[in-house]
Amino acid sequence: MTKFAFIFPGQGSQFIGMGKDLAEAFPAAKAVFQEVDEALGQDLSGLMWAGSEDELKLTSNTQPALMAVSVAAMRALEEAHGIGADRAAFIAGHSLGEYSALASARSISVGDCARVLRIRGNAMQAAVPAGEGAMAALLGASPEQAAALCEAGAPEGVCEMANDNAPGQIVISGSKPAVELAISGAKEAGVKKAVLLPVSAPFHCSLMQPAADAMAEALSGIEISAPSAPLVANVTATAGTDADAIRKQLVEQVTGQVRWTESVQYMAGEGVELMIEAGAGKVLSVMNRRTVKGLEGLTMGTPEEIHAVAERLNG
Repeated sequence: MTKFAFIFPGQGSQFIGMGKDLAEAFPAAKAVFQEVDEALGQDLSGLMWAGSEDELKLTSNTQPALMAVSVAAMRALEEAHGIGADRAAFIAGHSLGEYSALASARSISVGDCARVLRIRGNAMQAAVPAGEGAMAALLGASPEQAAALCEAGAPEGVCEMANDNAPGQIVISGSKPAVELAISGAKEAGVKKAVLLPVSAPFHCSLMQPAADAMAEALSGIEISAPSAPLVANVTATAGTDADAIRKQLVEQVTGQVRWTESVQYMAGEGVELMIEAGAGKVLSVMNRRTVKGLEGLTMGTPEEIHAVAERLNG
């Protein structure tokens, strides 16, 4: 049988209407959205399905919303076809997607997950005053080139590698003057293109320390158990199931680098041939194709895709 992993998208994959068809087609999916709404005391599903894009784009809404869609897709697969996270060799999520992975593998309850993601979104937004931080994508850059540019920007403030998404796609993060100085030298450094990203805060860098402190407190108050499949953590790019280690890694990933390229390479190196992206969009599947040649990718965000995934796994 094909060895596979479930993977879960992060911020940027959201869109109005996501998950609505899942809720209509599967009672188990509908129950996830209801649980999230109750946990937050908010009609988040109403916002997701018929609200304004600007409101959905607020970090404190985006994070629990994306988690809800991912977990709803997983519960639908389980309800309709008897396939759960425990069938996978690994689970992994990009940034907030790590929480979706853990909720899908019943390591954290959906309600707790929604509440801590609301705290995470608010804390990340509040960590740096608006306009003082920035993130930039370096296209065609190697990790070494990115590190050199971060060093070049450092005289102006914090400038660090935030995401290593795929070969030739690295994101840097930090104080705005430092990031701007770093990317001003990109062409000379042999980087194909450097673009500032339209983000509300400089995620995954040391400026996020206040948010990491808030998450340490929030996570200390919830139950985390061993997930039903090993989690490949953003900050280590290796797999584990130890609940205490996972709690620590969730705090570290607020300021730490999302080592996605290495995570995908690790899973492929362990024999994974298929990665199933559960939730909204297909951002990770596109990146993964550039990371490991011949790696099969499937997306699972609609009822049709859920049935297709089940056919592929049971075929």
